[in-house]
Amino acid sequence: MLFDMELDRLREYRPEPQEPADFDAFWEKTLGESARHEIAAEFVPYDAGFATVDVFDVTFSGWRGQPVKAWLLLPRDRAEPLPAVVQYIGYNGGRGVPYSWLTWSALGHAHLVMDNRGQGGGGKQTADTPDIGPEGHGSSSPGFLTRGIEDPHLHYYRRLITDAVRAVDAVRSHPAVDAARVAVVGGSQGGGLALAVAGLRDDVAAAVADVPFLCHYRRASQITDSGPYAEIARWLSGHRFRIEEAMETLSYFDGVNFAARATAPAWFSVGLMDRICPSSTVFAAYHRYAGPAEIEVFPYNGHEGGAEYDVPRKIAALRGVFAR
Repeated sequence: MLFDMELDRLREYRPEPQEPADFDAFWEKTLGESARHEIAAEFVPYDAGFATVDVFDVTFSGWRGQPVKAWLLLPRDRAEPLPAVVQYIGYNGGRGVPYSWLTWSALGHAHLVMDNRGQGGGGKQTADTPDIGPEGHGSSSPGFLTRGIEDPHLHYYRRLITDAVRAVDAVRSHPAVDAARVAVVGGSQGGGLALAVAGLRDDVAAAVADVPFLCHYRRASQITDSGPYAEIARWLSGHRFRIEEAMETLSYFDGVNFAARATAPAWFSVGLMDRICPSSTVFAAYHRYAGPAEIEVFPYNGHEGGAEYDVPRKIAALRGVFAR
């Protein structure tokens, strides 16, 4: 059912953002620390048995030089250089197996599918990238939003977002890729990561954020008890006097703040019956997006949004961007 705002109110919903004064300095320092490490992307051929697609098992240098896994799929019959799509995965999933990721290479694009560090324990695609270091943990079941919530420097999403930014450099390092034509795409958590990368880099060609997660945390934690946002409410129900501290930390990883810095053309989608990523949180990011943006609304859908039926819209969008 419709539990959030009606569409006419969503069209006007522009909440006052919670943005820390040192947001830009925080991310400049964060990305600078990892930039000291060579991207060192390795592309190892993987025999998937495909007749028309070449697959590579990828390892590249992510957060502070830590290894991150990915798949790279390339059309076997290709005229180089190719436009590339970097895809980010939903919450507690991982890169899984290459058989799940054939759409973009079938369209003639290079396609990098980034793994989620420490995730992949939620019964979906598995992950092969541990979250290592003094802040980290091994693969686990859902529960990432409050990991390091006391301090943005220790928060889990500082590491994952850095990996996502570095994934663009990884795909660009392959000789088959046209570095000037790289788009970032994802749904749910992947959509939130695509927004973050678009806000942190001025050199991506486009962003596609389907039903994006990681947006407008305060409202999300107050209006839904489904999915990951409930982790925030559960943590705060015990830490009753630390609400503002937690929200301050989360504001460094809020898609609403990244959207305000993103200038690449963007395509959003939203389900008005989505209890996992409520529609008002998506519109909050969409309305603050600094570049040209469009949003597709699915009034009778939940977190699945347009699902596969929305793929033609994204194909057409990126075809137009890559042609330019």
